[in-house]
Amino acid sequence: MTMLIGAIGVEIYFLFIVLAIVALILLSILGKFISLWFQAFVSGTPIPLLNIIGMSLRKIPPRIIVTARINLFKAGLKEIEVSDLETHYMAGGNVPEVTRAMIAARKANIPLDWRQATAIDLAGRDLRQAIETSVNPRVINCPEDGYMTGVAKDGVQVHVKARVTVRTNLLQLVGGATEETIIARVGEGIVTAIGGSDTHLQVLESPAAISKLVLDKGLDASTMFLILSIDIVQVELGKNVGAVLRAAKAEADKQIFQAEAEKRRAAAVALEQEMQAKLVDAQANVPLAMAEAFKKGQLGIMDYQRIQNIQADTEMRSSIAKPEKPCP
Repeated sequence: MTMLIGAIGVEIYFLFIVLAIVALILLSILGKFISLWFQAFVSGTPIPLLNIIGMSLRKIPPRIIVTARINLFKAGLKEIEVSDLETHYMAGGNVPEVTRAMIAARKANIPLDWRQATAIDLAGRDLRQAIETSVNPRVINCPEDGYMTGVAKDGVQVHVKARVTVRTNLLQLVGGATEETIIARVGEGIVTAIGGSDTHLQVLESPAAISKLVLDKGLDASTMFLILSIDIVQVELGKNVGAVLRAAKAEADKQIFQAEAEKRRAAAVALEQEMQAKLVDAQANVPLAMAEAFKKGQLGIMDYQRIQNIQADTEMRSSIAKPEKPCP
C-alpha cells in the first residue's frame, strides 16, 4: 500500500513538472503578446489579447499596430480603430509613417482624415513631406537652372529667373500634377506676359506686374500644390531680336530689288542690241535704195552730193561731241 501511494506521488510529481514546463513554454510564447496587451491597457486603449495573437497569425507585426494605436489615441485620434491599421498594413501601406503624418496634421490643424491619408500613402506619395510642406511652404526655382527667355513687342529678349512659393494641396495630392508641371506652367506664363509687354522697359520697371499677371491665371489647377506667390528675382536683357530680324529683312529686300534692277538692265541691253541690229540692217539697205533710185532717175548727182555733205557734217559733229580719251 505504501509503495502504491509512493508510485502515485511520483507520477503526480512528474505531471506537475511537465505542466510547469508547458506553462513556461506558453508564457515564453505568449509573453510578448501579454506585454503588448498590458502596454495598451495601461495606455488607456485596451486591445483584446486574442486580437493581438490573431495579428501574428495573420503575419501582421503586432508591435507596429499596437504602437500606432497608442500614439493615435494619445494624440486624440480615437476614431481610428485597430482594424483600420491592420487593413492598411495588409494593403502594403506604411503604418508608422501614416501615423506620424496624421499626428502632425492634427497638431497643425490641417484637415486630413484616415481614408485620405491611406490613399495618399498607397499612391506612393511622401505623406509626411506633404504635411511638412503644408506647414512650411516650399520654394521652387523656376527654372531650376538658367533663365526663361521671352521677347517683348519691341524685339528685345528678356531673361528672367523666378521663385515660386507653394504649399501642398492635400485634396489634389492623389492624381495631381507634380512640381515639373508647376515649373512648366509658370515658365509659359512668364514668357507670355513678357511677349505681351509693349517694350522691354515695362518688364524692367515693374517685374511685380508680370508676377501678378501670371499668378492670376490659376496655374495650380489640378496640381498637388497651391501657389502662394511668384517672385521675379532676376531680370537680364538679351539680344535685340527685332533689330536682327529687321536687318535681315532689309538685306533680303535689297537683294530682291537688285535682282529686279538687274532684270530690267538686261532687258534694256537686249532691247538696245535689237535696235542696233535693226539700225545696221536699215543702214545696209540705204546704198541699195540709192542705187535703185539712180536707176529709176529718182535721184540726181546733186542730190547724192548733198547727202554726202550731210553725212560728213554729221560725222564731224559726232567726233566733236565724243569725249577725248585720256592719255596713257
